[in-house]
Amino acid sequence: MSKMFHALICCRAGMGSSMMLKIKCDQVIKENNLPIETEHGNLDSLIGFNGDLVITMSDLTEELNADPRVPSAVGITNIVDKGEMKEKLEAWVAEHSE
Repeated sequence: MSKMFHALICCRAGMGSSMMLKIKCDQVIKENNLPIETEHGNLDSLIGFNGDLVITMSDLTEELNADPRVPSAVGITNIVDKGEMKEKLEAWVAEHSE
């Protein structure tokens, strides 16, 4: 059985855009049987975050990848583009699986 990864889906405020991103990511994860479980939050949620991945909007990716609290960050450009999410999440899982 493959490892189950834990992801935080967040944006700066943790309001509408990241909640929409979480809904769409959860759909992509379920439809493609990706080994990722998600939680929703804002940047303050990084305090104490012990997961594997942060999924966010692409404008925050560089900042989050430079943050020592973030093990890995994936940025999504279009929060309703399930094709983009599928491509990026599948690539991330392939890179981080055994």
